[in-house]
Amino acid sequence: MRTIPRSWLFVPGDSEKKLLKTPETGAHALIVDLEDAVAVSAKPAARRLTRDWLEAHRRQITMRKQARWVRINAVETGLWREDLAAVMPGAPEGIMLPKAEGPEQIRQVAAEIYELEQRHGIPNGQTRLLPLVSETPRAALTITAYMDASMPRLAGLTWGAEDLSAELGAARKRDASGQWTDAFRFVRAQTLLVAHARGVWAIDTLYADFRDVEGTKRAAEAARADGFAGMLAIHPSQVPLINTAFTPSEEELAHARAIVDAFAANPGVGALQLHGRMLDQPHLRQARALLGLD
Repeated sequence: MRTIPRSWLFVPGDSEKKLLKTPETGAHALIVDLEDAVAVSAKPAARRLTRDWLEAHRRQITMRKQARWVRINAVETGLWREDLAAVMPGAPEGIMLPKAEGPEQIRQVAAEIYELEQRHGIPNGQTRLLPLVSETPRAALTITAYMDASMPRLAGLTWGAEDLSAELGAARKRDASGQWTDAFRFVRAQTLLVAHARGVWAIDTLYADFRDVEGTKRAAEAARADGFAGMLAIHPSQVPLINTAFTPSEEELAHARAIVDAFAANPGVGALQLHGRMLDQPHLRQARALLGLD
């Protein structure tokens, strides 16, 4: 079973200084960004720097706990093939595809990755894909199509609010109480439900105001409480807040162990009582998942 990264930190692909500091961030997954964080004129240099960084850290022990991902440019830009050709020699764990507009784009990118894996001696299927499924209205309306389409490389689904907000011309993304407004709440719920239906990771979007510590903390806690497996980060300061929010407490672990033990002591029973509460198989599955037993 693959370990699910809880914190996903974007790092500009054209910043050698920031790339060198990535081991210190504590992020479970690093997303080297060749898209929004890099100006068009700087993309060729960013590709070279990203490739060098991937190759330098490919076998280093210090990096094994940090999954290495790359966000390439969107299919519609025509830049994505150059991105892949540049970074695949470094064997990233995965590719994030922005502005993904449905499974056909995933298959298109996957076919290119397959060719590059063959060329560079990378095991077939090792490189996973994580699409950003909401950054345009068209993309947002294709989310349910990911549920049943054949996409063996699909690792999970994530979403973004910033690009969608610009596409909609929205003056706000959250209401006065800090909750997502309707369009963004719809996209978030669709991403979560389809990812779980598909059996892949559900990764919540970033909290844009990284200076707002309490806001980041609330967003991360809400993401985990709602069923997301991890969350994107735009700044290293957000990483420990996300890691803490997604780390089960001792009380939660103890309760999960008690559920597992109770069912183990009563084999063949579909439901039972524990501490005055009725529990059934979904509770057992949830407890086992929390303990990493499934």
